[in-house]
Amino acid sequence: MEQRGATAVERLVDEGSFEPAGRHHGPVDPLKWPGYRDAVERARLASGATEAVIAGSATIGGHEVEVAMFDFSFFAGSMGIVAGEQLALALKRAAARRKPVVVRTATGGARMQEGMAALVQMPKVVGARLALAQAHLPFIVVLGHPTTGGVLASLAATADVTIAEQGATIGFAGPRVVERFTGRPVAGSHTAETALAAGLVDAVVPPERAARTVAHLLDVLAPDAGDGRAPVEPLGKGGHGQEAEPPADAWAAYQSSRSAERPKGPDLLRDALDAHAVLQGDRAGREDPSLVVALGRFQGRRIMAMAFDRTFSPGPSAYRKAQRCVAIAVRLDLPVVTLIDTPGANPSEASENGGIAWAIAELFTSMLTAPVPIISVVTGEGGSGGALALATADVLVVYAGAVFSVIGPDMAAEILWRDPTRAPEAAELLRPTAQDLHRLGIADEVVPEPLEPDSLKNVVAYHLDRLANMSGNELAQARRQRWRDRGKQAETSTPEA
Repeated sequence: MEQRGATAVERLVDEGSFEPAGRHHGPVDPLKWPGYRDAVERARLASGATEAVIAGSATIGGHEVEVAMFDFSFFAGSMGIVAGEQLALALKRAAARRKPVVVRTATGGARMQEGMAALVQMPKVVGARLALAQAHLPFIVVLGHPTTGGVLASLAATADVTIAEQGATIGFAGPRVVERFTGRPVAGSHTAETALAAGLVDAVVPPERAARTVAHLLDVLAPDAGDGRAPVEPLGKGGHGQEAEPPADAWAAYQSSRSAERPKGPDLLRDALDAHAVLQGDRAGREDPSLVVALGRFQGRRIMAMAFDRTFSPGPSAYRKAQRCVAIAVRLDLPVVTLIDTPGANPSEASENGGIAWAIAELFTSMLTAPVPIISVVTGEGGSGGALALATADVLVVYAGAVFSVIGPDMAAEILWRDPTRAPEAAELLRPTAQDLHRLGIADEVVPEPLEPDSLKNVVAYHLDRLANMSGNELAQARRQRWRDRGKQAETSTPEA
């Protein structure tokens, strides 16, 4: 059974911390709907609430937040003029107080008895949400049972992080509308679990765990500690420090980068972060496991971290998920750290029909325009544009045993000579090693092996410190100029003997 609004507030926030904001009493009756005013009064008596949204300030896990909770017992939690105004004011207060916003939805959508006056609350609350984004403040939404209609398609779907309560009905059109439209019962959609599988939410949790999950997110997204740490020295070749020992030859470098013993990006990421919360889904119908993305804390800093998992081949949804997460990083003013280890994008028919080339192009645009620091580390094999899209950073670091090439040597040998056994020969010609990349002016730094979390922490911390004093506009402009100039060094570069 759906919790009443006050109960939902009590379950989500720290005990005794909720302070309600000013309430609107109305009722608003723009259509002069027969019996509506009386129905509103009956709903108030039955629910104990004055409207479908209860808003105010509270703490969750000790973090100060603005909260807004829908009360399904009041007109099915529908959003009318008063509820929309409550939500917009909550977002405005949060921006003024510089506090995160947490919303729990339980709603049937826009209130029919207020007609278009209710429906236009959708752009109103989206506009207020944009003001929160401009203030770089987190917006977390918990989707309760049910969440449908205009609230889902406006406020709820614009969250930085979306949590769905286990068993919740979730969908733009309610199940009855879908059944009437299709002529058959709903199957395969409209649940929290199907939303997770379709990449529409980041997590599904039991209702009793929602508060703990939100508290963990607020821990991860808390303002940077500013602990006065001293910048660390770079480890590799490119600034100063220890010289990186290259593999014997290019083919050996490929063998090293593809070794089953070599740590995978997601494992390195998990071990390097102090705390993290995984984000899932491209919000367009897919979750692609080839790219693991997390909000994380890294030595007192908040970051957006992404890592390819070489077990899988990234398809269009991986790049759309990356683009989504770059947008979150921009909204929250977070540095982006990417770990590259993939032979390239998925070349299947499904991938092509899914628009992989367009998804990669859009990610290049996002990476080149994001006004936040971006550091990319090649930890294994980098292949073609499918890897480069996530490596278009302010700094490109390559481990000594890693490679990056326009194409893998196996496929190059197949295309050039129709003989895959000549892959070692192709590898030498492609010049994909870390040393080659540095000599060609593609890589900024070569980091010595072994590849391990402490080494990764060192190199990322150094470059985050180095970039910290640049403004967002300076970073984006310098990044575009950097990639405008890439490859020019290759015109005069000659291989070392």
